Amino acid sequence: MVVELFFSVAFSAVPLTLYIPPIRSLNLFVETMEMIWTESRVQAGRMYTRLRYAYSRILSRFDSATER
Repeated sequence: MVVELFFSVAFSAVPLTLYIPPIRSLNLFVETMEMIWTESRVQAGRMYTRLRYAYSRILSRFDSATER
């Protein structure tokens, strides 16, 4: 019973090892992830500024509509 449980857990975890890159390409993987993080941080900063501006415009419209 324990052996069957062991093998079922072991064989279900084998496909998960395909998502882990090999050690020799780990540096390239980390470099790519850092590049993606840097680019997305710049884009998110720009998007946040635009969303904040749009949100303030919408609120000012609602505020001016309720004053009438």
